[in-house]
Amino acid sequence: MTETAETKSQPARNPGIIATRYWYSLDDGRVMCDVCPRACKLHEGQVGLCFVRENRNAEIVLTTYGRSSGYCVDPIEKKPLNHFLPGTPVLSFGTAGCNLACKFCQNWDISKSRETDTLADTASPETIARIARQLDCRSVAFTYNDPVIFMEYAIDTAIACHDLGIKTVAVTAGYICEEPRREFFRHIDAANVDLKAFTENFYWKITGGHLQPVLETLQYLHHETDVWVELTTLLIPGENDSDQELDAMSRWVVKELGPEVPMHFTAFHPDWKMLDKPPTSPSILSHAREIALRNGVRYAYTGNVIDEAGESTYCHNCGEKIIGRVQYNITRWKLDARGYCASCGTPCSGLFDPEAGAWGSRRLPVRLKDFGLSA
Repeated sequence: MTETAETKSQPARNPGIIATRYWYSLDDGRVMCDVCPRACKLHEGQVGLCFVRENRNAEIVLTTYGRSSGYCVDPIEKKPLNHFLPGTPVLSFGTAGCNLACKFCQNWDISKSRETDTLADTASPETIARIARQLDCRSVAFTYNDPVIFMEYAIDTAIACHDLGIKTVAVTAGYICEEPRREFFRHIDAANVDLKAFTENFYWKITGGHLQPVLETLQYLHHETDVWVELTTLLIPGENDSDQELDAMSRWVVKELGPEVPMHFTAFHPDWKMLDKPPTSPSILSHAREIALRNGVRYAYTGNVIDEAGESTYCHNCGEKIIGRVQYNITRWKLDARGYCASCGTPCSGLFDPEAGAWGSRRLPVRLKDFGLSA
């Protein structure tokens, strides 16, 4: 059940606050948000765990529409996406809050923020699209915190970007209910989904969420959409890096999503509420990559470490290094204009330009006011 049939968000009474669709009125006077499986039941004036969806006047509103924690031009490989327009720049932004409670959060200053001061920049969807085009970005990424909690703003931005020929990227944990999932991903071209672990115990104990909704999101994306999907798992020593778990995870990916879905195994560093854990060693990442490759995953990567072998892309047929990478820099390009291996003619899965982009590893912070465009 939804309270309105509108798809395009309409600004409400105050700047940054808009009416939303996905909620129910309960018999006890509370309102239940059903964007994500948390199903927060809110009294008047209460906010959900995500911090950005609030019960105002007996309806759920989004309080951060048009407001961002900052903008930056990144290499697309930083999302990480290795098979989606390699070497190109992506305009990245997020808001505040999150619908999970990961104890290891690496962006906790944004995703765990409960301060609206975090939202430093204000911009309409159309302004973001124009800035991306002015900066020659091939895509815009909703990232830093999970875009499902600001889906109305993300959707409107995606529509504005597509009007200018700019693609859209979601960096998400995939923790979203079925109906909003369909609406949100209808506007997304590529997604990196955080598959944080492969046990319910980890999800509940460490993130406060559940595994099954994430698996359902992945299955939906693979079977029912054209969204290009890559997976990321942050490996935390002693928590989600056992051979048994990595074996089960990679086997599930091959069986349910197919061997062409890239898997990224990235290094944890002590942060937020998990300062007692050691950083992930490069050997753990390499071992995880080997398990995935052995189980039939065609493209497996290591991340957050310098590892040319683990960062590069190899033809799954002949073994040729077809895209060389070192710290987000493209060092080798052996794909033909169709995205096929130049040595044996085997297609490489993904979306590729005839030539690699040349953005490199640069990170360019952006203040929208510097571009002379009004919000």
